[in-house]
Amino acid sequence: MRPALAAGAALAAGLLQTASFSPTEAWWAQIAALALLFGVVARATTKAAALCGALFGWSWLASGLWWLHISMHQFGGIPWVLAALAVALLAAFLCSYYALALGLTARFIAPGRWRLLALVPAWLLAELARATWFSGFPWIASGYAHTAGPLAGWAPWVGVYGITTLAALAAAGLVLLKQRAWALAAPALLLPLAGPLLPQDFTQPAGQVALSLVQPSIPQDQKFDPERFSANLDTLARLVESSRGQVVITPESVVPLPLLDLDAATLARLSRPERPALLGAFLGNHEEGFVNSVVGLGTGYHYGKRHLLPFGEFIPPGFGWFVRAMNIPMDDQGRGDHQRPWAVAGQRLRPLICYEDLFGEDIVHSAVGADAATVFVNVSNLAWFGTVMVQDQHLQFSQMRALEFQRPVARSTNTGATALVDHRGQVTARLPALARGVLEVTVDGRQGSTPYARWLDALGLWPLWAAALLALAGLRKAGQ
Repeated sequence: MRPALAAGAALAAGLLQTASFSPTEAWWAQIAALALLFGVVARATTKAAALCGALFGWSWLASGLWWLHISMHQFGGIPWVLAALAVALLAAFLCSYYALALGLTARFIAPGRWRLLALVPAWLLAELARATWFSGFPWIASGYAHTAGPLAGWAPWVGVYGITTLAALAAAGLVLLKQRAWALAAPALLLPLAGPLLPQDFTQPAGQVALSLVQPSIPQDQKFDPERFSANLDTLARLVESSRGQVVITPESVVPLPLLDLDAATLARLSRPERPALLGAFLGNHEEGFVNSVVGLGTGYHYGKRHLLPFGEFIPPGFGWFVRAMNIPMDDQGRGDHQRPWAVAGQRLRPLICYEDLFGEDIVHSAVGADAATVFVNVSNLAWFGTVMVQDQHLQFSQMRALEFQRPVARSTNTGATALVDHRGQVTARLPALARGVLEVTVDGRQGSTPYARWLDALGLWPLWAAALLALAGLRKAGQ
């Protein structure tokens, strides 16, 4: 393929990859996008393969993360051109993983079918690197497109990165099918699509709990405005008072100030002995720092966020000037001190604050053992980023965690997506974006562990790293 045509195909394939994620549930588009990329790279030179990997990754991630500019421009005061440039530079950094993986594969494995198959483990290595290096940022990793479709059946067995591998294998299978390499194409396509045939029931019912999921819909530009504190807290208190569930769940940092500074009257309205509430607030003090936390009012329980977001919650070395330019409140936070679930109303609720639910490897300890969580609870504030794409993408991550660990995920957010995901990854209830209200749901808790939870708890992601490296070594030898 001519260089210009190959570059255009890689850019178009990256856009198709973005279109495969929620809200479209077009899982097949993710496989088709990767098949187009693999078909180009299978016979490309080293430089051309690296360039196509970079263009595909940049197109995919820039179009899938464009909403980051809203936080920088609308709320951070950075000119829109510079905010757009920052998103483009972030996508350029992240796409370097894919450029490196595909370029090295082309460098060491000759063009042809063995290289095509080698692109599968190479793609996995790139996704694992993006998920773990430099604190990790696996937003819209390939496997998340498959919360629907046949590959979803693999989730309780191999998790999101195992699905990433199987999707890449199916993409290679499509290219092999086009080349009429039937003996290789058949298993490459049939194995990923066999997900629905696998056993799926690994957890058992653990009773029910009625949850009230609060969505106050406070605009981000008003949330940290001292002149609006009283009105916003009154809105929150009225929603809590109107709740009917056994337990009330409020969004991340719904109290946008240290809990010690909350007035006694408001705290009394929020804290009701007959109806415990999980309140999003900041714990700590001005001397020792603050932790983004949730507090079980009246129970002595608290949980602090452990996996912090670069630039928004901790400042990477050398980037203090950039964070200060955006005037982000609470921009350098501490980490929480434990991951214990909250035992309440006959269930064990495991809080996850905002994008912590992207990291199944971090929370798997809460899905195994006698004291494992029966329900995951995600509390978030995505008001920084608008409503288009970002809310649906984050909800899809919760769906994948539900599939992997076969636990329901209840979500309470400021502006959306406040929802309930059952243990099979289905969204069973959801409030509209920006609607102010309370989502009343009955949640079926679950106990027991999936195969994925058991091996991930014991070994982490290392089996995937090892399998990818061994596969690459074997395919290189076969291609010589």
